[in-house]
Amino acid sequence: MTGPRAVDIDSDSGEGRFAKITDSALDNLRRLVGVPIADTVEPWCYEATRDNIRHYAHGIGDDNPLWCDPAYAAGGPYGTIVAPPSFVFALNRILSGYVGGLPGIHAMWAGADLTWHQPITRGTEVRTDAHLEDLVEHQTSFAGRAFQQIYHVELSDTEGRPLCTGSSWCFRTERDTARELGTKYATAKARPPMRYSAEDIERVFALYESESVRGAEPRYVEDVAVGDALPAMAKGPMTVTGFIAYAQGWGGLYIRANKLAYKQLRKHPGLGIPNAFGIPDVPERVHWENDLATDVGTPAAYDYGPERCSWLTHHLTNWMGDAGFLRRHRSQIRHHNVVGDWITITGAVTAKGVDEDGHPYVEVEQEARNQHGELSARGTGTVRLPSRQ
Repeated sequence: MTGPRAVDIDSDSGEGRFAKITDSALDNLRRLVGVPIADTVEPWCYEATRDNIRHYAHGIGDDNPLWCDPAYAAGGPYGTIVAPPSFVFALNRILSGYVGGLPGIHAMWAGADLTWHQPITRGTEVRTDAHLEDLVEHQTSFAGRAFQQIYHVELSDTEGRPLCTGSSWCFRTERDTARELGTKYATAKARPPMRYSAEDIERVFALYESESVRGAEPRYVEDVAVGDALPAMAKGPMTVTGFIAYAQGWGGLYIRANKLAYKQLRKHPGLGIPNAFGIPDVPERVHWENDLATDVGTPAAYDYGPERCSWLTHHLTNWMGDAGFLRRHRSQIRHHNVVGDWITITGAVTAKGVDEDGHPYVEVEQEARNQHGELSARGTGTVRLPSRQ
């Protein structure tokens, strides 16, 4: 939980296993809108080291040598390795969904609108500022009444130069209501678990085999036309192993051990949910425990929201090449990817132009759909490309 005195803001447990959203808790949370957050949790990474960058890239399944190979990157446009754009999630947990103000109310990361000002190169130390931007009520098929909790975050280097600015948001939902009354996943819950034949796996692997990284060959803006399709990218089939791989690079939100886990639960009593052994443990277990995932209203253990956003930006960086620059990306998470699912990310160029700084750019609209054709996520990327002129 984040924010000034977040631990003092309470929710009434009411009836049912989990807490319910109360008007008093919402009123207290609204008072924090616009207030700089001083009581922040330590980030996973304070700086962009060679290993931090590589671990994050590998956590999203990205083997681009611009992030991972110092010898290759030395001959690139920056003279050193740089971090993939979504590495910003490892630099600030609030941006990644570490929300406060409603203890015991589930939080699901649901999207971001981010603007990058310059690449994050190896050795960059990062400073962050954040505040609660807004709290918006919605009616959802997942859990009825839900609240979109939006945070604004600014990342800069030690000289004060901006690196990335933008907002991300989570939806706060009542776990009992989502489990008992939610209708969004009625069809998914009725399906039998996925079972893959060797032929099914080969179909997914064929997309991995055909995946290419543009790399050092520039993609000039003059060679791109509105309507051009980007190569399709696969992610999955989803496994708990894959989710843990992302957590290794990104850091997770609440993953702590022993004394540090104890200190976290003492500071935020509403965080702990007893597991099968009666041990209070964190809600992040929804990403590796089916039982808790179904308790909060989803069909099974599911992927991380920032992970899905990172896959969308990976799709763009493969395509744009080393000389391209991802200026802005907006993502919307629409459907959980549960264990057994796999998704295909597609995209097409929808606009071209010159931005306020005189840089030529293209805009790309993206969709990620699972094997059933259900929409997993949408993305809109603004990519600066080099010009022959």
